[in-house]
Amino acid sequence: MLIGPEDVRDASDKTAHGAEHRLVISVVTDEAGFQAAKAVAVAVSDALVDAEMVLTRGVLVSMAFLRAVARRVSNGSGRRIDLTFRARVED
Repeated sequence: MLIGPEDVRDASDKTAHGAEHRLVISVVTDEAGFQAAKAVAVAVSDALVDAEMVLTRGVLVSMAFLRAVARRVSNGSGRRIDLTFRARVED
């Protein structure tokens, strides 16, 4: 697993300061076929979506799965699945 890029945007409103984080977590395997990578991707998604996380600052309001992109890597012998999640944090 790799924790990839993160894009953060202001999501403040009249009631609170906040931010929307879009983050990518990549599952990479050198196994042929997508079965092993998909099993790990499902476990990652299940662990993150609607998880109750303690932050050093602010409160995690929501964590949602947005999309997944699966592709072959390493000359076709490996697999990679990029999972994109959206986290809403209020301060």
